[in-house]
Amino acid sequence: MRVPPECPPRDDGLAHRPAIPGLPGQGDKKYLRGIVDMGSNGIRFSVSDLSPPLTRILPTVYVYRYDLSLYNEQFDPVTGRKIPIPRGVIADVVAALLRFKIICKDLGVHDDRIRILATEATRTAINSEELRKTIEDSTGIKMEVLAKEDEGRIGALGIASSFSDMAGLVMDLGGGSTQITWMSTHNGTITTSPKGAFSFPYGAAALTRRLADLEMGKSPEEAEKARNKLRKEIRDNFLDAYHKLEVPDDMRARAEAEGGFPLYLSGGGFRGWGYLLLYLNQKHGHHYPISIINGFRAPRSEFEDTKRLEEIARTSRKIFRVSDRRRGQVPAVAFLVNVLSGAIPHGIKEARFCQGGVREGILFQELNPATRLLDPLQVATSLFSRESVHAISKLLLNSIPPALPGDPSKHGRRHFPATISHHVIHALANTMYVHQVMSKESASTAALYSTSTGLLSSVHGISHVDRAMLALVLEARYQGEMPPREEDFKASLREILTYQEAWWMEYLGKVAMLVNRLYPSGTVDARAPRIGLRAEWVEHAGKKGDMDGVKLIVIVEKKDNDPMKLAEAIRDNVGIMEKVGKRKRWIGPNKEWGLHVDVQVVEEEILEK
Repeated sequence: MRVPPECPPRDDGLAHRPAIPGLPGQGDKKYLRGIVDMGSNGIRFSVSDLSPPLTRILPTVYVYRYDLSLYNEQFDPVTGRKIPIPRGVIADVVAALLRFKIICKDLGVHDDRIRILATEATRTAINSEELRKTIEDSTGIKMEVLAKEDEGRIGALGIASSFSDMAGLVMDLGGGSTQITWMSTHNGTITTSPKGAFSFPYGAAALTRRLADLEMGKSPEEAEKARNKLRKEIRDNFLDAYHKLEVPDDMRARAEAEGGFPLYLSGGGFRGWGYLLLYLNQKHGHHYPISIINGFRAPRSEFEDTKRLEEIARTSRKIFRVSDRRRGQVPAVAFLVNVLSGAIPHGIKEARFCQGGVREGILFQELNPATRLLDPLQVATSLFSRESVHAISKLLLNSIPPALPGDPSKHGRRHFPATISHHVIHALANTMYVHQVMSKESASTAALYSTSTGLLSSVHGISHVDRAMLALVLEARYQGEMPPREEDFKASLREILTYQEAWWMEYLGKVAMLVNRLYPSGTVDARAPRIGLRAEWVEHAGKKGDMDGVKLIVIVEKKDNDPMKLAEAIRDNVGIMEKVGKRKRWIGPNKEWGLHVDVQVVEEEILEK
């Protein structure tokens, strides 16, 4: 008999401590949600807090997984014949659910805010009705068995919750089934196929069993013939689904022009594949710096290298976040990936992995369009903002020269990369004071790790690119005072970005440092601001006049008698800013990318506000 996970101690001495403002689970209990996701490979229990202002990032209060495969329990271990879910297993499930109700009570979740959702394994069980009735009678909670179409839709919403903006094909690979659709999200509006999602019985566990059955009692030639027949079946089904999904013309045209569709992947089967790819990028001389699956992406060449990933699964002693059960399903996932690579018109450009699933989809479904519109990075960092964060953000944005008219490609390097969103700048304004209480020995290092293992590591919905950008810009804001052992980690974060993006993080970090020195409390008096900033593009910069550059103009209120000597104090920091533009400080192994930086301090009668 399986023993369900232990619930937390009822009295750990913490119950009488005051609530911490902003900490998930510490606010109004009406926002708490208890979700049970009864999947084919395991049962996931979670309590989430949808309190504003953090609603968009679906904060987790408590989460754990019960390692029970409802799919595997439906097959006789000797004959392989499908059987009803054993009553002992049903009793184990009920016990786990009752213990979760205790946890929900301890955390303050209202009974009417607890939901039990089931998918393929429950839907297709021989004794599905018995399972449902037993659970409902024992727990008092109605069990919701998602139809195939609803499972695909909810899974797609879970993926949408994992990104700020996205557009591409969407797939969810569970234990019993897999779903496919397309989706586009922009400005809080989610657009998906009018046909919903197509679901097929090709889940990781189901396909593992089917492939094993194909080989049972057959010669190698007969087995291969059967595998080829299955390949054709899967390929035909996915190709037919692709055409019926009515993929938008602009999405198809972009896929044709860019060498394939972005493929957004969720579900345990695909996440296991993602962790294999992550392992590949962290071993044998590779040092990928972020070990969070949500937001991780892999190019087509790596995603479709099934033989290499199968070899890793077979021979590696331990693989981060890949259980023995997942490892055993890798050949089936590899089989599916091989078929997909040839079935989808225009191919796969890259794979983007998501944590979002049924839990995230159900919660995201509750949010209104205005909340969905919010950027996860900006929402998550808002907790750390100072009183004048909007004025600080404006100063940072003003340090970026305005776009020149016409085609950016005709202006050399004199254009700001569109891939650096204003949300990253606002997140910098929110967090640029967090680590200033630390010493020089630790401030830059703590800032560098803040988005991968520090205070923002658990935030849902942030891409690895945005995590790398914010980490690097915060590290630069503290002048990069780090011990040598951390240089490799910094270099690996830079590898996630383009050279251009990485250089701008250095520049913006130094601007943030300057702003911090002038406003150490983060408070800007709108009636008497100390400085203003503006920036211009420069041609023929540098001693030889052969570089593009940026001129940063720091405007100080002109005064006949300034006992603070503010202009002089700023000029003392000019050298730090201008060093970013020195060629030896440029980005790349051969210092390929950078801009010349010239800082000019001017005194004017009226300060631009």
